[in-house]
Amino acid sequence: MRRIFMYGGSQMSSKIHTRKAVIVGAGRVGSHAALCLMFQHLVNEIVLLDVNPAAAAAQAGDLNDLASGLGDNFVIRVGDYSDCKDAHFVILTAGRSRRPGETRLQMLDGTIKILEGIVGPIRDSGFHSILISVSNPCDVVTEYLYRNLGLPRSQVFGTGTLLDSARLRRALSEIIGVNSKQIQAICMGEHGDSSFIPTSHISVQGIDLREYLSLTHRNVSSLDFDDIMKRVRESGSSIVLGKGCTEFGIGSIVASIVLAVLHNEKIVVPLSAHLDGEYGESGICAGVPCVLGAQGIEQVLEIDLSYDERKAMRKSCGIIRENVEKAMPTAKEA
Repeated sequence: MRRIFMYGGSQMSSKIHTRKAVIVGAGRVGSHAALCLMFQHLVNEIVLLDVNPAAAAAQAGDLNDLASGLGDNFVIRVGDYSDCKDAHFVILTAGRSRRPGETRLQMLDGTIKILEGIVGPIRDSGFHSILISVSNPCDVVTEYLYRNLGLPRSQVFGTGTLLDSARLRRALSEIIGVNSKQIQAICMGEHGDSSFIPTSHISVQGIDLREYLSLTHRNVSSLDFDDIMKRVRESGSSIVLGKGCTEFGIGSIVASIVLAVLHNEKIVVPLSAHLDGEYGESGICAGVPCVLGAQGIEQVLEIDLSYDERKAMRKSCGIIRENVEKAMPTAKEA
């Protein structure tokens, strides 16, 4: 597993001799992100940082017990922010779990207070690689990190609507009876209640959804996309209501991002990316399709949207912007 990764450009030019991930926040999401990274043998060193060092040490001990049965020479330990300097990834999961009935945006004040004690130490460590933001509200947090870390937008991004999109494909799979892996569909905008489905870009193994439904003697009007979007939005809430948090799905999403970067997969996925004029928006992060490869986000794709989809995008971005301004009332865009 010991490989050397060499990157071009001034920001990512140093050698990284191990696959090292620093996970900030060793709670249920952080620990399951670590678990997924280990199961897929994506890293061989995981450093856990948490406001509760004893809890982080317990998580590290438990994960080390798991490592003994996986066959690789893993190192899982508690560290400090200096570990970020030579990390290939910093994965930010810090913050409390969402409460039943609470929106992600309602977590903003508490999350920003936590970030104020995290961003400076990460920046001061000399960290220069890729930061994946998971903490909610995802888009606002990602913009906060982008403005304060001084790294290119290619290297600071959030999981965004990637999990929402997986839930969307599963819902469509159940409705039209096709394996979800054959369905191309994404959610865009906020990772939250204003997300939307660009239905004009849904296809089944390259066949436009409307054509596919016609071929199978069904009509697109038989799909209630408002109901499907409601189902996708409420999916996380129902999990939180039943068990107190989401953890497995988002852990898997983090691992899929790490895999795409390490293998330079150049896949197109919806991530929370800083917008610089795309979709007529600037100064915020939002869930949009991106090309993901060894350099992180290698391109933000501005796809054609219908009138209603553009309207939904503007509304969603407006909500994100309102909360960015609330979190950083005097901050200037980097």
